[in-house]
Amino acid sequence: MGWNLKEDLQDCLVAAAPYGGPIALLKNRKEKSPSSRPPLEIYTASGVLLASILWKNSPVVHLGWTTSEDLLCVQEDGSVLVYSIFCEFKKCFSMGNEVLQNRVLEAKVFHTEYGTGVAILTGAHRFTMTTNVADLKLRRLPEVPGLQKPPSCWTVLCQDRVTIVLLAVGQDLYLLDNTTCSLVTLPGLSPNAGSYLRMAVSFNYRFLALFTDTGYLWMGRSHLKVSFAFHLEWRYARCTRSHSKQRAVVLAWDRRLVVAGNGDQCIQYPLDEDTYLVPELDGVRIFSRSTHEFLHEIPEASQEIFRIASMAPGALLLEAQKEYEKESQKADEYLREIKDQNLLPEAVRQCIEAASYEQEPEIQKSLLRAASFGKCFVDKFTPESFVETCRDLRVLNAIRDYQIGIPLSFDQLVLRRLYPVAIKICEYLRLSEFQGISRILAHWACYKVQQKDKSDEEVAQAINQKLGDTPGISYSEIAARAYECGRTELAIKEMLTEDKAISRTQERGQKDLFGIILHLKNELNRGAFFMTLQNQPVAMSLYRQFCKHQELDTLKDLYNQDDDHQELGNFHVRSSYVNEKRIEGRVASLQNAVDEYYKAKNEFAAKATEDQIKLLRIQRRLQDDFDKPYLDYSLHDTVYNLILEGNHKRAEQLYRDFKIPDKRFWWLKINALAEQGDWEEMEKFSKSKKSPIGYLPFVEICMKHHNRHEARKFAPRVAPEQRVKAFLLVGDLNQAADAAIERKNETEMSLVLSKCNDTAVAAKINHAKAQLGKK
Repeated sequence: MGWNLKEDLQDCLVAAAPYGGPIALLKNRKEKSPSSRPPLEIYTASGVLLASILWKNSPVVHLGWTTSEDLLCVQEDGSVLVYSIFCEFKKCFSMGNEVLQNRVLEAKVFHTEYGTGVAILTGAHRFTMTTNVADLKLRRLPEVPGLQKPPSCWTVLCQDRVTIVLLAVGQDLYLLDNTTCSLVTLPGLSPNAGSYLRMAVSFNYRFLALFTDTGYLWMGRSHLKVSFAFHLEWRYARCTRSHSKQRAVVLAWDRRLVVAGNGDQCIQYPLDEDTYLVPELDGVRIFSRSTHEFLHEIPEASQEIFRIASMAPGALLLEAQKEYEKESQKADEYLREIKDQNLLPEAVRQCIEAASYEQEPEIQKSLLRAASFGKCFVDKFTPESFVETCRDLRVLNAIRDYQIGIPLSFDQLVLRRLYPVAIKICEYLRLSEFQGISRILAHWACYKVQQKDKSDEEVAQAINQKLGDTPGISYSEIAARAYECGRTELAIKEMLTEDKAISRTQERGQKDLFGIILHLKNELNRGAFFMTLQNQPVAMSLYRQFCKHQELDTLKDLYNQDDDHQELGNFHVRSSYVNEKRIEGRVASLQNAVDEYYKAKNEFAAKATEDQIKLLRIQRRLQDDFDKPYLDYSLHDTVYNLILEGNHKRAEQLYRDFKIPDKRFWWLKINALAEQGDWEEMEKFSKSKKSPIGYLPFVEICMKHHNRHEARKFAPRVAPEQRVKAFLLVGDLNQAADAAIERKNETEMSLVLSKCNDTAVAAKINHAKAQLGKK
C-alpha cells in the first residue's frame, strides 16, 4: 500500500467502495470537544491519496459508498453528508426528526436494485431506513417487543424486492419488514448454539452467515429456509461474507484469517497485522496498513493447468510451448499427446480462460503464448476470444497501475478524473462515441466549470474547443453544473452566447434543449430571455409549445414582443372558448381577435370572426326566446335545429343574414323536414321556387326515411338525365323504361332491363333496343 498511516485501522472508521473502489478513512474522535477535527482521507485501492479534509461537522457514526462512488457520512444527529471521491461536498439530507431526537447508535449503507440505501438504529432502539438516497423516502420499521438494549448484531436483507432488517437479541432473531416484527428460527441450528455475535450478508444478498458466542457458524440462504452449519473452535470473530461456487464465509480475528465452507475443514491464513475485509462479487479484498490482497476461488481453468502433475490439455500445451522455446523435441511429443486425444481446441480455450483470470502480466503472457502456439495447429480456429482477451488484459493491466488503483472500468477512471487514460481505453476498445468519448468529455466539462481559478471566458472557450462537434453531449447537464457552482454567467455564455449548444443539441432531440430553455428561463429576466430565444427558431417553437399547455400569459407576451398579430388573433380566439365562461367575455375576446386579424391583414379570418360574434349574439337570443341550448352550435346545426323545431322564419332569417348558399340551405331544410316527418311542409317547400339542387335529393331522402309514397310525388319532377335513377329508386320499372326509351339511351335501357322481372316491360325495352339497332 502506498499510504503512510499514522493510526491503526481499528482506530478509524473505514469504508471501501466495491469493485476495487476507493477507501475512506476517518479517525475516531477520542475527545468529544467540538474543536477536535479529525481528517477525512480518501485513497485509491493502492493507497494513493486522492483528497483529504478536516472534519468540522458532528461526529460520524458510519461511512459508506454509493454505487456511483459518492461517500456517505452518517452523523450522530441523523444527517447524512455526501462527498465526491475528492472530498468535495455535494449535498446533505436528514433521516428524520425521530432520528435527530434519539441520535444514531449504528448505521449501515447497503445496495439494492433500487439504488444505495441507508439503515439507522436510533437511541430508542428503533430502525429507520431509506432504500434509495437519490429519491429519499423514509420508512420507520416496527418496534421489537421488549427491546431494552441495542441488538447484539443486525444486517439488511433483500427478499422478493422488499428490504428488511434481521437483528439478533441474545439467542433470538427478529425480522422487521414494513409492517410487522416476526420471530424467526434458523433451520438446522442447534439449540445449544448460544447467542449471536456477528452476522454478514453476501455481496449479492443471496446468502447469510451468523456466528455465535459458542463458536457455532451458521450459513444459508438469506430467505432463511436452506442452511449448512458447523462448529468452529474459536469464540470471537469479525466476519464478512463472500459467495462463490463453493459456498464460503471469511472470518478474521486474532491476526488469523479463516475460510469456512460447507465442509468440515477450514482454510487458515496467518495475518501479520490488523486487517479490514471488503466483500466483492467474486471474492474478498483484504487490506492492512502495508498490503492489499484479493482472496478468491481459483478458477477451474487455472486449477486444471497449474495443478501438480496435471495432465489436462491446457497444462500439456503450456509445457509444449515452453519446450518449443527451448528448441526441445519434447514440444512435439506434448502436442502429439494432445492431438491424439482431439483436445487441442480445449487446450487453447483453457489457456485463454486461465490468462484472463491471472493478475501477474508474466503469467498472462506465458498462457497467451501457449494459446497462440496451440491455435496454429487447429483447423479453422476462430480468433475472437484470443483477441478480446489480449485487448481486455492490456486495459486491466494499465489501470491496475498503483497510481490508478485497481478500478475495473473506464467509468471509474472518469470519476477519478483520469480523462486521457479513459479516452485511450475507449479508443482501444473501439467503443462508440456515444458510449465512450462523449460521456468522458461531458464529465470533463462538468468538472471544468467547477474550477474557480479560471474566468468564465477561459472555461467557456476551453469547453467549446475541446467538445467541438462531438455528438451525444448533454449540454443541459453542463449548464446545470455551472449554475450549481454559482457561475450563472458561464452557463449562459457556454449554452447560448456562443450560439452553439442549442444548435448541437437539436441534433440529439428536444429533451436536452428543453432542459436548457427552462434553466435559462429561471436565470434571465423576461426580456433578455425572449431576445435570447429570438435567434433560435427551434428553441422558440419548443418553448411556445410548452407555453400553450402551461403558461398562456407568457405565450401572449411572446406574440406581443414579436408583433405577431396573426398568432395573437389565434390566441384570443382560443382564449374565448377555453378561459371565458360568460358570453360577454367571449365576445370581447373574439373582438380582440378581429382587431389583431385586421392588423395582420387577414381579412378572411377577421370576417369569419365577426360572423362568429354575430352568431353568438343570435344564439344567445334564441336561447332566451325558446329556453333551449343553442350556444356553441355551428351555423349549420343552429339552422338545422330551428327547422326541426318548426321555427322556419328564424331559420330563413339566418339563411339571409349569413348568406348561406342556396344549395346548402335546401339540403339542410329537406333533411331536417324528413327527420321531423313534415312531408307536407317538404312538398310545399319544393314548390316555393325552382330547386337549386334538383329533385333527385327529395326522392333519395324520402326513400332514406322509408316513405315511398312521398318519393313517387317527386320522381316525375326530376331532370330527364336523372329520371331513370329516380324511378328505379321508387321501384316504378315501367316509368323507368319509358324514361330510358324516351332518351334513347341504351345504357339506361340495359340498367332497367337488369332489374326488370316484368315480361311486358322487358319486351318493350328489347323492342326499343332493336329499333335503335336498325338505325
